[in-house]
Amino acid sequence: MASPQTQISSGSDGDLRYAKFDERKRKRMISNRESARRSRMKKQQRVDELFGEVNQLQNQNKVVMHKINEATDKFVAVATENNVLRAQMSELADRLYALNSVLSIVEEVSGLAMDIPQIPDTLMEPWQIPDALMEPWQQPIMASVDMFNC
Repeated sequence: MASPQTQISSGSDGDLRYAKFDERKRKRMISNRESARRSRMKKQQRVDELFGEVNQLQNQNKVVMHKINEATDKFVAVATENNVLRAQMSELADRLYALNSVLSIVEEVSGLAMDIPQIPDTLMEPWQIPDALMEPWQQPIMASVDMFNC
């Protein structure tokens, strides 16, 4: 009868080992599930952070695009005004040249000495424009710290 008890004790030892193995397996499964849940939560948190960053960058992009559009509009307005002023300058230079011609004729005919204004070089030779009147792309670019403070 000793052997049936050994078998029973062996069987219960086997059951005990199987129960311990089953308990470890169950704990490992729970641990793995918990780890997977934490991993999914971290992944979702990272995705949410990235979406927030995307929204922030899109807003910054809108602000920059708005500033670019404003600067472009100002540039177009200034360029248009510059073209109008150049046309007026040319027209006035032609009128001044014509008036100076009339004054020269009057001076010759009357014999009176007249003070005939000289036509400025910038009107006669517009390619020699002073630095203050140069186009922005022709002037040297000077950077300062204040330029980058928005």
